[in-house]
Amino acid sequence: MQGKLHLPGVRDDYRSRLEQIVLLGTRAMENGIEEQEIASLQWILLQAHTARAEDARYGAGQLSRGSQRAPTLADCEDGWQRVEQIVCTAEEAASAAAELARQLDTAKAQALADKAQVAATEARAIVTERNRAYTFHADPGFSFGEGWYLAAAALLAGVLIQIRPGAAQEVQAKRFLLDAGLKDSLRPYRSRPASPKHLTHIIAQAFHADAAGAQRTLRVAFLGDESPADSLTSWIDHRVGGQPGRKVLLWVRTGDHDAERNTCFDELRQLAELVVKAGLTPIFFGDAVPRELVPPSAINLTLCWKEPLFQGPDMRRAQLQLFEGLRCRHGLLGQIGVTTAGMDGPALMGLPTLYLTQEPNVRLGQWVGAVPGYQEVVREPGCFDVICDTLYQWQQ
Repeated sequence: MQGKLHLPGVRDDYRSRLEQIVLLGTRAMENGIEEQEIASLQWILLQAHTARAEDARYGAGQLSRGSQRAPTLADCEDGWQRVEQIVCTAEEAASAAAELARQLDTAKAQALADKAQVAATEARAIVTERNRAYTFHADPGFSFGEGWYLAAAALLAGVLIQIRPGAAQEVQAKRFLLDAGLKDSLRPYRSRPASPKHLTHIIAQAFHADAAGAQRTLRVAFLGDESPADSLTSWIDHRVGGQPGRKVLLWVRTGDHDAERNTCFDELRQLAELVVKAGLTPIFFGDAVPRELVPPSAINLTLCWKEPLFQGPDMRRAQLQLFEGLRCRHGLLGQIGVTTAGMDGPALMGLPTLYLTQEPNVRLGQWVGAVPGYQEVVREPGCFDVICDTLYQWQQ
């Protein structure tokens, strides 16, 4: 069967047969058999235990890959517990093979036992060498905002971080993490990192335990003790200072990844009208937006994140300080947009946030009721009434 293990269903059948051989052979040895048959049965059991150890190594490897990328932290840990059980099977099989080889006392038997031991050792290494670090993506092709997830999870729950060497924004990523006090959380880059899908759950747990304390921790780490650079303050005053009223950020997303989540411009126009009708000034932020969608009273900061001010070594802190400056000095009340991670840095620091989604978001929905001011609006009849009510609440 070993030449066909890659075919559908064959490995499960193979594994079942091995277990049956070990069970029946062990039972026969315990019940007593003819002297002349002992060596033959020992040889059969030795082969079966060796094959079982090698199969367990394969199974542990396959399951560990799936477990590491599991969508929830609970699923991930459950998978790794099952990996541990499979590894124990490999070790038990190797131990039995070693005893049988000692009894048979031949070079051929010892060679099989050695194969079983190698398989068990390699299986154990899968567990001991598990990569518990999460990757802080420092490549412009990945979500910029997920870096805030990871830094927050490290600050609140002690998760480990790795950065791929040579990434386009490696220097900026390290600068942000070091400025946030996360030097001890950094680990050398390794393959098969933990899944970033776990991070929203980890952060939600910390906020459920102590929302005010979690928010305080993130604000201190993300913003630092020093005042924003004069160049940033001047930039904000120049771009926004001429309109002193209260404001709302309207996020624009037009990326290639998960394009179905992108901003619908008809919806964006409606949102802008609601904000203006509420007596507030819309600030368009994020990706490019057609000029005709921007009302005369609005402020257009789309693509500003591409300017040199927000691309230098301190780019991540500068962006967060931009949102903070808008909130503290220019009347920013909250932000509205589709599910884009860019919104979540400001949200974690206390900016009221409302995100629109086609259906309840399993990952980000965990923050609703945990992160103060974080709200989900599913696109269904009456959703714009919810937005109007939210704008009124922000004004109050």
